[in-house]
Amino acid sequence: MGYRTLKDCVFDLETRGDLIRIDAETDPNIEIGAIQRRVYQAGGPALLFTRVKGCRFPMLGNLFGTMARTEFIFRDTLDDIRRLVELKINPTAVLKNPKEYAGAPLAALRLLPRRVSRGPILDHRATIAELPQLKSWPMDGGPFVTLPQVYSESPRRPGFRFSNLGMYRVQLAGNAYRLNEEVGVHYQIHRGIGVHHAEAIERGEPLRVSVFVGGPPSMTVAAVMPLPEGLPELSFAGLLGGHRLAMVCRPGELPMPAEADFVITGTIDPAKTLPEGPFGDHLGYYSLAHPFPVLRVENVWHRDDAIWPFTSVGRPPQEDTTFGAFIHELTGSLIPEVLPGVKAVHAVDAAGVHPLLLAVGSERYVPYEAERVPRELLTIASAILGNGQLSLAKYLFITPHEDNPPDIHHIDEFLAFILERADWRRDLHFHTRTTIDTLDYSGSGLNEGSKVIVAAAGPKRRDLLTEVPARLRLPDGFTAPSVCLPGVLAVTGPAFPGYGDNGLPDLERFCASFAPDDPINRFPLVVIVDDSPFTARTLNNFLWVTFTRSNPAADIHGIGASVRCKHWGCEGALVIDARVKPHHAPPLEEVPEIERRVDALGAPGGPLHGII
Repeated sequence: MGYRTLKDCVFDLETRGDLIRIDAETDPNIEIGAIQRRVYQAGGPALLFTRVKGCRFPMLGNLFGTMARTEFIFRDTLDDIRRLVELKINPTAVLKNPKEYAGAPLAALRLLPRRVSRGPILDHRATIAELPQLKSWPMDGGPFVTLPQVYSESPRRPGFRFSNLGMYRVQLAGNAYRLNEEVGVHYQIHRGIGVHHAEAIERGEPLRVSVFVGGPPSMTVAAVMPLPEGLPELSFAGLLGGHRLAMVCRPGELPMPAEADFVITGTIDPAKTLPEGPFGDHLGYYSLAHPFPVLRVENVWHRDDAIWPFTSVGRPPQEDTTFGAFIHELTGSLIPEVLPGVKAVHAVDAAGVHPLLLAVGSERYVPYEAERVPRELLTIASAILGNGQLSLAKYLFITPHEDNPPDIHHIDEFLAFILERADWRRDLHFHTRTTIDTLDYSGSGLNEGSKVIVAAAGPKRRDLLTEVPARLRLPDGFTAPSVCLPGVLAVTGPAFPGYGDNGLPDLERFCASFAPDDPINRFPLVVIVDDSPFTARTLNNFLWVTFTRSNPAADIHGIGASVRCKHWGCEGALVIDARVKPHHAPPLEEVPEIERRVDALGAPGGPLHGII
């Protein structure tokens, strides 16, 4: 039941025609990542690269590249997880239908890892330099582990119960790292390993950390699961994998999965950091070099016939998009249990996940009011922004389920519903000088920026335009008005001039040039961008440009803006400045020469012919 090794999973996928081997020599420097991204975009199979340039280990890409393949990999346990989730929501369900839930207690037994003294992972040793040196984008600071399972335990309370398994990227070489002796560990704010690291620093001692690569596929998924505190990722991996995880326990070391393909062991010096990065990231930009913890390498273990799994991230959608969809399928129904009053939450992948959240909540306060206004919604929105990784959101659009909004995953329809009802004098609520995602460079500094809640309730206020009005006139320097969505207008502006002491003169001039009855105000949302035709071309372009290139407190303006009792609002259109700013990180760009090599693999006679 379930796959105990990565090799078993590879064999099964190949047998059913859902994995192909690429036996031509391929380069882990840019080329292999480009191939994986192209095959993912085509909805293609998993890829086993058997001749990796400069490396004796095969590499496995696109394993979770489609939802159908991901569900097939975990086909034996999905029903058990569904039953356990239902029991969490409504424990009386087992009493109403005991036969259906008869297997649930047995499934729960898989939550407990199994301690063993030896395992295949201890068969061989290697060095960091012998591992696949995957570099996905030209400006990357070196090779990275892109599907790492970084394991740590609480220094104060060691053991499985207070352990953490997270997917924190690991830089194997480059920058100032001593090859084979040091690797970089990059973890963002609000990550479980940070709690353990803080405890180690407080105690003045190194933090023992291990990096698992490969092993049962359930381990990889568990490492990205946003689990509540108190539920170790190892337990979820056992549940999803269909068996108790065998963990090799040796004196003085952290436990390691007996069936892992690779394990890097070592300690993080509490007093040392080194520059890590740049790295082409899932927002579609490079995250730049910054000081991050350093892992002093002690051992590099690997099993016989070890396989190195990897992914390559970039502007969404990518393979991690499937991770997000699968996680929502497993846990989405638990959201009301974790956040009372919340009916649904959607972290929008095309906007880089954390920059944009859509939500539906209850609005039960003052039910006798003649017109529904946001009240409970604001309480719920604060709860969302105070919960786990949701706290990293930058824009939160929320509306009451009592108003019967469209499906939250129909993004264009949901945004239109909000824009039909929003009152910009009332419905904007800012959080300034706060934390945002470490990977988001739109803010005022690393981890620093702002948030805005857009809470709209009540009856429809306006019809949304879908065409540019003939009478629309723009001030000098602003051109090419383009409709992105109903009620959303993109306008090309001049190059960003920089933030002045008194705001942005060009945006102030733009907003001041329109009267309250000007036709531009029939678009409740106007976005100032560098290329409006590009922004308006697709929904994904609009989402990516608007929400990855703006910092709410600095970049939201409005026609007829005013402040009353420290509450900012505007009478006319809301205007978001989504132009590229000098402090933004550079966007990711494909390498034409590499893309031509990928094209050759898809030509007649090539291993990817008929796939890309």
